[in-house]
Amino acid sequence: MQNNIRNTNLRFNLDKEQQRRAWEYLQTMDRQDFKSYSQVISLALVDYFDRYYRTQADPYLETREREELFVKQIVDTVEFSLKQSLPLFLSGLTRTDARPRDCRGYLE
Repeated sequence: MQNNIRNTNLRFNLDKEQQRRAWEYLQTMDRQDFKSYSQVISLALVDYFDRYYRTQADPYLETREREELFVKQIVDTVEFSLKQSLPLFLSGLTRTDARPRDCRGYLE
């Protein structure tokens, strides 16, 4: 088991904005979610490099992700609007007034 553990030292220059922010995140991370520096740093590195290599292999990945998010927002908005207007529409279909109406819904 000892052969599977690797040690490294990290040094943060707090005069550099990105390194200072990284240090602050490590100091304020939720210990319930992240048990150790090793865990959070390995998660961040794997996520970063996975995304980096995916975008190298597929330069349009980020554009497609933004487009998919935009389409999802449109679909969610349409669904919400339908949920709001559907009861009124259905009540119009079930009205008992059988008098003839023109194509606009007005009484003839």
